[in-house]
Amino acid sequence: MLPIETVLKDSEQVTRLFSHLEFDGKKHNHQPGSVLGSTALIAGTTVGAGILALPAVTLPSGIIPSTSGLIAVWLYALVSGLLVAEVTLNTMRTEGRVSIGFLGVVEKILGKLGAKMAGGAYLFMHYALLVAYITQGGEILGYAAAKIWSVQILPTWMGTTTFTLLFGGIMYLGREKFIEKLNSAFVGIVIVSFLGLLFFAGRNIQSAQLLFQNWSALGSAISVMSVALFFQNVVPLVVTQLEGDAGKIRQSILIGSVIPLIMFLAWNAVILGSVSADMQYDTSDGRTVFDPLQILRAGGAGEWLGVLVSIFSEFAIVTSFIGFVYGLLDLFEDIFLGQSKLSSRFPLYSLVLFPPMTLGTLNPSIFFTALDYTGTFSISVLGGIIPALMSWKQRQEQENSDSTNQPLVPGGKLTLIVMIAVALTMMGRQILVIYTE
Repeated sequence: MLPIETVLKDSEQVTRLFSHLEFDGKKHNHQPGSVLGSTALIAGTTVGAGILALPAVTLPSGIIPSTSGLIAVWLYALVSGLLVAEVTLNTMRTEGRVSIGFLGVVEKILGKLGAKMAGGAYLFMHYALLVAYITQGGEILGYAAAKIWSVQILPTWMGTTTFTLLFGGIMYLGREKFIEKLNSAFVGIVIVSFLGLLFFAGRNIQSAQLLFQNWSALGSAISVMSVALFFQNVVPLVVTQLEGDAGKIRQSILIGSVIPLIMFLAWNAVILGSVSADMQYDTSDGRTVFDPLQILRAGGAGEWLGVLVSIFSEFAIVTSFIGFVYGLLDLFEDIFLGQSKLSSRFPLYSLVLFPPMTLGTLNPSIFFTALDYTGTFSISVLGGIIPALMSWKQRQEQENSDSTNQPLVPGGKLTLIVMIAVALTMMGRQILVIYTE
């Protein structure tokens, strides 16, 4: 990678910050990243197991309010992603670097204290989501096993433990190339089952469900929506892949986040439309979160739809599980670098897998709670407060030094204030709920 010289004339504009060059023995070849590849990275990161919790938290409000809420949360995530791209781009320019990670950007701008706060939120997010994925994945696995073998529902701890040991063991024993191919196959299954699910569920939509609206219930769904639409952690990688080209970066973030939004809107509409009021009345006990997917998996709207929901749910969880296990492994490898006892594979995998498996076994119904707390605290910090503070400080420093700045988000300080205010409001609301329970 070589930097691009920034010698400008009035009629010229340098779009790239640097170029990816490869030397084949005779000449240098330019190997730029593609907008398509970066768009796919963002879309793939966003579409994960968070989609499974959406119907349960959006059902009380209805299709129209939850659709509006998803669009609003997507807009917030889009601004957040562009802010992360902006501060990453400017940090790489001032530091003369061609690659830097999310936590590295935070440390450069907000110092060690900011990096520790972001690192804590990052660690909490990964553990909380792994707890959610293990419990839900184990529940689906246990239910499928019981149905195949025609036995009563197996103990929840058995499903949780089996899920962790099975897929965690595959990751531990398998080589990276094998895991990559396996994950690609799982993603293919997710896509096919999702399309089939939309087809079958679309035929079962209840017209009465389309008209139901309860705007007062929308607030409780925002945190899970935030988890489902989170992608900011991969934005620095996109900036590197696209050679610091602001136009391409903006385009990738916009398109890459719109694709999951469309998927989520379609998914939310067909699932909520397929669950009748009678199903909810007959199965909800008033004490736990009513999960429409659980009813559909049991065949409440047709056997084929139930099978597709189970397949999609399980493999969406597995693909997310693989990504977050790798993310936590990378974090611990950085923390324990050079400490031989902790940097070998078995202790690292144990540190990643056993705590969430234990918590999931002790509290099998923690799926929605884990997603709720992740969205409220970790995503509010990583996707709201941190990007806004970094942009504020960086813009202020560049104004004082008369250096050039390329903002990717309009609105100046007002936009940043709104970002921080929304994040603090979400956190305050959750704290109030905890205090009043």
